[in-house]
Amino acid sequence: MPLAAAFTTPDAKRRHVRQLFATIADRYDLVTRLLSYGQDARWKDRLARTVAPRPGERALDLACGTGDIAFRLAAPGARVCGLDITPRMLQLARRKPAAADCTWAAGDMTALPFADATFDIVTTGYGLRNVPDLDAAVAEIVRVLRPGGRFASLDFNRPDSAVVRTAYLGYLDAVGGVMGWMLHGEPDAYRYIPASIRRYPGARGVADRLTGAGFGEVAVFRLLGGLMSLHIGHRAVGRSSLT
Repeated sequence: MPLAAAFTTPDAKRRHVRQLFATIADRYDLVTRLLSYGQDARWKDRLARTVAPRPGERALDLACGTGDIAFRLAAPGARVCGLDITPRMLQLARRKPAAADCTWAAGDMTALPFADATFDIVTTGYGLRNVPDLDAAVAEIVRVLRPGGRFASLDFNRPDSAVVRTAYLGYLDAVGGVMGWMLHGEPDAYRYIPASIRRYPGARGVADRLTGAGFGEVAVFRLLGGLMSLHIGHRAVGRSSLT
């Protein structure tokens, strides 16, 4: 599907994301390290420390990719499920040494296959930006979290400054085109990233959605000079998952 058509409807974005991540799965770990200037592991460590999983707690890592965050949540003894829409990502996750410490499921973030209030922790790395319906995904996260449960999301930010945003997205367009051509023979493969950022509400907009959906104590930590962001929130106690 041409990149220009990927954002015309939610279904078009869903199909494009499925095809894209199936294409890039085997290079995913390499690309995340390159695009984060080697900081990706440190950011994921910080995410895991912030939600502070405890032995026996149930945790769900959405858009789990090859399992980086899921493994970090499982290390202290949490019972972790990693969910991803791309079967190839799950295959690669299962091949890693720590894979036996987690369970794995294929699924869509906008229609999670879990009962209400199942998890103490929900996390996602680079997930919210890629869903076809952000509000539906946030509502599902609220639904499967128990009251008081913790949520954390790591993702690219959409800089507030028009000057910074233009320079940043132009850089990602150029670098993404070169990487896509070199790794896959497809320049648009990683140009999807800046295209998705252009349509993303950014750190402040995501925080507002989390608050509106039923999260309290929402905090945003800006990373890499504000080009990346880490959102942390707790599901409010006493609020219905249907609101």
